[in-house]
Amino acid sequence: MEQNKGRKYFFFDIDGTLTDRETGEVVPSAAEAIKKLQRAGHFVSIATGRAYYKADHFRKENGFEHMVCNGGHGIVYEGTLKENRPLDYEKAKAVYDQAISLGYGVFAAIDDSKKVYASSYLFYDQAGTRKEPSIYIIDENFDPAEYGAIYKMYISIPEQEEERLTLKDTVGNLRFEKDYLMFQPDEKKDGILRMLEYAGGTPEDVVVFGDDYNDLVMFDERFYCVAMGNGCDALKEKADYVAEKNVEDGIYKACEAHGWF
Repeated sequence: MEQNKGRKYFFFDIDGTLTDRETGEVVPSAAEAIKKLQRAGHFVSIATGRAYYKADHFRKENGFEHMVCNGGHGIVYEGTLKENRPLDYEKAKAVYDQAISLGYGVFAAIDDSKKVYASSYLFYDQAGTRKEPSIYIIDENFDPAEYGAIYKMYISIPEQEEERLTLKDTVGNLRFEKDYLMFQPDEKKDGILRMLEYAGGTPEDVVVFGDDYNDLVMFDERFYCVAMGNGCDALKEKADYVAEKNVEDGIYKACEAHGWF
């Protein structure tokens, strides 16, 4: 295997890449690999779709100075939050309005927090509670236009009815639950490129590790892309290298095989 002796810029997804999905804990060999990469002088960062408020404690607890978060809209460089942008407001508001007009419930986050707002209990009635910790604020007068910012949205539209929401693909969206669709930034690659501006790196020196469909966007042809052995087939097909499963020391073994330590 070719030895890469120059400084690299590593970006790691969290769930299913750094962490064991069954326990939520960082795989021990992955934690050791991160330390060895840092000691070798490489730039090491998280790249996650998680919101800043949800991801920053993970960053601190696991010894990362740098993080791309909020699906690429958030940048933490040298321990300091540099950027944290909401969704494109006009596009997000148009999706919000269309969902309301079609009779679906919508929760909207208007800042970087676990608080979500709605004008009625319709989302509850159609989909129940969200599958993550939330503070629900129901205000019959709620209108995101009063705030001019939407960070995330949750729409209680079943998968089989998604085609009714014709504007849905104008904003990044993911479906982790059958009862609702989540709208959040989906621009990890752009976040990585902006991080390089802070760090002084080049795309050709970037190495990305991921496992799931939402990591496809950061598998750019200029980067060296590593898919975990436990990852989805679409990511493996796009990867430059397929590592072993993360819980079978995939990150550590991949770094060792490439001579990055």
